[in-house]
Amino acid sequence: MGRVATPAPFQLDRVVWIVDCFAADRGQAPSQQEILSPLFFATVFALCIDEAFTPMTNPTPDPQAVCAPITRSAIFIVATLAPGSDAAEKVRGWCADIAALTRSVGKRVPTGYLSCVCGFGSSAWDTLFGGPRPVSLHAFREFGDEGRRAVATPGDILLHIRADQMDLCFELATQLLSALGDAVSVVDEVQGFRYFDMRSIIGFVDGTENPDDRHMAKFTIIGDEDPAFTGGSYVLVQKYLHKMDAWNGLSVEAQERVIGRTKLSDIELDDAAKPTNSHSALTTITKDGQEVKILRDNMPFGRPGVGEFGTYFIGYARSPEPIELMLENMFVGRPKGNYDRLLDFSTAVTGGLFFVPSADLLEELADRAP
Repeated sequence: MGRVATPAPFQLDRVVWIVDCFAADRGQAPSQQEILSPLFFATVFALCIDEAFTPMTNPTPDPQAVCAPITRSAIFIVATLAPGSDAAEKVRGWCADIAALTRSVGKRVPTGYLSCVCGFGSSAWDTLFGGPRPVSLHAFREFGDEGRRAVATPGDILLHIRADQMDLCFELATQLLSALGDAVSVVDEVQGFRYFDMRSIIGFVDGTENPDDRHMAKFTIIGDEDPAFTGGSYVLVQKYLHKMDAWNGLSVEAQERVIGRTKLSDIELDDAAKPTNSHSALTTITKDGQEVKILRDNMPFGRPGVGEFGTYFIGYARSPEPIELMLENMFVGRPKGNYDRLLDFSTAVTGGLFFVPSADLLEELADRAP
């Protein structure tokens, strides 16, 4: 059965549409007196009420918290699935509990903006859920040559936990992993932090070219191109380690040419001054004359005592294609050999591609077996 929609707020664009209808019917726009008449307002009210309570047989699924606000803390967890049907069954059941656990922990600090996104790798999807499968889900594609390569590493499940306080991230991660028990093995865990004014560990602002709030869903959330998985997304993750001594040995001007932006003011360099192998030049993707954006929520991480300084790259998109093209440009070059100069100072040590089901589908997966 279709469900009844929650009454929608009065929308100005509905009024504009009605005015356009009057104009189309009469060949001219209604007068100000007609717009202010009781008949006009009654028409608007009736149409809005009719739309608000129209039964929806195929409501759009709610996404997971892909477009959640930027926070000051995050935990990234990649895990592999244990062999056997018992482990698979436990993970499927766990899918229905993720949202409830996130709500329970988040209620303790309502202003903490706690959220969790869960994604599944290609082989794990087949093992856990079988068909149908997302049309663009596949294993992580490696790019580049030995010594400068986007490597693929094991990973069946990704958890991206965000909050303004690390204790919230820590508590939710603890609860989620405790519920899974020995059904999975954690192969990578990174605790990220926000560095000053949204800067990466190498000192430049990160995420400047993210889509704004109005267009975020357009670039990140699957629509009718894959109807069975509407409301889902794809996420690609990599852990980069930086050679900070070598990087800090460069002048600020040399660093700016590597990145393609000014360091202090975060202004993109003019095309005449920006090298073609700069990071910003090679990660700008266009299709049919329009820029195709992805949503980054990268986080610095590190352990100064052991000389570890890194960036955890995480990019969301409605298709893996733009992110993979960025990686090909970076590691292979555009043209070939004109690779991203930043890779002379940064090494990718992990890599994984995951599908993020909608929030509705995530709960439904508890009852889906291959």
